[in-house]
Amino acid sequence: MPHYKLTYLNMMGRAEHIRLIFAQAGVEYDDNRLTQEEWAAFKSKTPFGQIPVLEVDGKMLAQTGAITTYLAKQFGLNGKDDWEAAKIQQLNGGIEDLIVQVIPWFREQDPEKKKELADKLVADHVTPWLQRYEKFLTDNGTGYFVGNSVTQIDLGLLQFMGLFSHVLCPETFKKFPELCKFMERIASLPNIAAWIQKRPKTDH
Repeated sequence: MPHYKLTYLNMMGRAEHIRLIFAQAGVEYDDNRLTQEEWAAFKSKTPFGQIPVLEVDGKMLAQTGAITTYLAKQFGLNGKDDWEAAKIQQLNGGIEDLIVQVIPWFREQDPEKKKELADKLVADHVTPWLQRYEKFLTDNGTGYFVGNSVTQIDLGLLQFMGLFSHVLCPETFKKFPELCKFMERIASLPNIAAWIQKRPKTDH
């Protein structure tokens, strides 16, 4: 088994999808959580000046999508064939599209402006996205988003939709019962439930 080292900050953020893949696969790794000072010193060593980065036997890989896809292929979480793998990437692309819309709200510090941004974000972007993803889920008909077993996209969506169900718009999220049931199902997988219980408690 290779030696894996994942470097990020002490938060869920972009790295939590990766940590969930390790958890579901039952694979040990170094969960290297930097302070802001440590990150400033480490930044020049990364390929893009960004984290997370994954080191595999000392070789460094950047970009979250590249890392999650690499690990999912290693651990049997990337679908059963090329079509399922492509469907996973399609859904990952939809997450990235919405992240672009979420970032201004996430960065806003003024409470009144943040509330205004949240209301517009939920109405214009999050609600249509939730409608679309609930349809993807129900159309697949297995309780998973792709195929008939858990894949990396289920883990990524558990993390990403947690932003809506617990932080940004919990009342709106409750209007999507199939997504609510999906999150309960994935969070209850033994390895995932164990990770959620033991992971460091952070705000996001």
